[in-house]
Amino acid sequence: MRVPDGDNRERSICPSCGVIHYVNPKIVVGCVPERDGRILLCKRAIEPRYGYWTVPAGFMELGESLAQGAARETLEEACARVEIGHLFASVDVVDAGQVHLFFTARLLGDFAAGEESLDVAMYSEAEVPWDDIAFHSGRYALEKYFEDKGENRGVHIHELRRARS
Repeated sequence: MRVPDGDNRERSICPSCGVIHYVNPKIVVGCVPERDGRILLCKRAIEPRYGYWTVPAGFMELGESLAQGAARETLEEACARVEIGHLFASVDVVDAGQVHLFFTARLLGDFAAGEESLDVAMYSEAEVPWDDIAFHSGRYALEKYFEDKGENRGVHIHELRRARS
């Protein structure tokens, strides 16, 4: 680890060939699928947060757009097709080195639990299992989604950091 010439922070540099190995944040994309005033949530069948509820979301893959990634994650986790709407929430998860981006979406057709889900279910705002939401970023997205009532009111930006003692 050292600061490369012309840079301002330590990087991992191969001592043999000098190649700099950059480590940058990973992008997580997801959506809030809605139909008839109810939203689709997935109960996680994987760690972290096994057994907790979440909006369909996951790591973006190379070769796909943000919206394509959100739609793919929904298909994988909830066997559901969606029409992606607008970007409405961005959460910087600084300590995890991640950026989480959430879209509105219209749920098309049927849904079922995918390989990464124990269950999937539709909820009204009053029915959401708020105490069992898996991640702070997902909870933030849900809160902002219901605050906006699905309308495009811009992008809500939030930063998550662990409390420093």
